[in-house]
Order: sequence, then C-alpha cells, then structure tokens
Amino acid sequence: MEAINEHTGLVYPLNRTNVDTDQIIPKQFLKRIERTGFGQFLFYHWRFDDEGNKRTDFGLNKEEYNGASILLAGENFGCGSSREHAPWALVDYGFRVVIAPSFADIFYNNALKNGIIPIQMEQKQLNQWMQQAEQSKLIVTVDLEGQTIITPDQNKVHFDIPNYHKEKLLNGWDEIALTLKHQDKIDAYENA
Repeated sequence: MEAINEHTGLVYPLNRTNVDTDQIIPKQFLKRIERTGFGQFLFYHWRFDDEGNKRTDFGLNKEEYNGASILLAGENFGCGSSREHAPWALVDYGFRVVIAPSFADIFYNNALKNGIIPIQMEQKQLNQWMQQAEQSKLIVTVDLEGQTIITPDQNKVHFDIPNYHKEKLLNGWDEIALTLKHQDKIDAYENA
C-alpha cells in the first residue's frame, strides 16, 4: 500500500446518499483476482449507457472533473455487500480520499486497508463543499498527519481518524506489512 501523508486534489461531488458497493463496482466486473483494472468500471451504470457509451449527464464524465482524486458523497456511502472491490475500483480510478457524513462499517475498514482516507464530515460543511465543487473547480488539501482539510481560502477543517489507522496510512502498512514487522518472532516460532 502506498503511504499517504498529504494529498491535494480536485474534488468530485457525488451528491447521492446510500451509494452501495454494487453502484460503486457492479457485480459483473468482479471476475478479476488482482486489485487493479477495476477503475474503468467505477460507477459503471451511472457513467455508461446500455451500449457502453459515456453518459453526458453524469458529472464524473465531464471534462472539468478529469483527474478528480477526492470524492464527496452523501451519508451511508459504501453500504451493501462487503466487497473489497469497491475501494479497489476507487483507488484504481484515482481517488485517494472519500469525504461523507457516514460510511458503512465494512466499506470504511476496507477503504483504510487499501490506502483511501475515509473522512466523516458534518453535513453542513459537506453541503458547502458540495455546492462549491458543483459550481467551479474545488481543490483542497488533506493533511493526514495534522488531521485537517485545507480549502483554497486557507480555512482549516479538522477531522478525526483513529490513531491506529492513521499510522498505517502514513507508513503505507497493510496487514502483511504489519505482520512482517514481527518477522523475528515468526522466525523464532518456526525454528522452535
């Protein structure tokens, strides 16, 4: 997993609530065993019509959101099934941060395990950013170490993240990397 300390990026406003994992990455695209290649199918039924053509009425298909790496979403983002493919698709597409009022528990943990910073933000603040991002380009900086989101006018908004997850993200540690930190104990056990 790639370490992340600070991320500056273009914000994409997905002004929808209860976005489930099947909307994030539909089930018919879950046939791969590697973690890459899912980004092209992100929000597939919203981004493409039945013939596979890009829909012009879905914001992520608009040129002004090319390269967006921070996703704003409504409450209960990532609900539905427990598929880890949802954060894989978001990361593969280019998103590193998801900001929402609430997340489904399994999605939240899967996001953290795959290098996404999931930030819970109060609805009032989220509505303000959503409106700004819909009207013009909004670029913000997420400072994970300082636990702040810095807006273009240098306003700093604090967010909470558990220290354990913060340390993993800052160091790029997944479960395997954490296990390998105990290699000497593993070797000692195996030798015994």
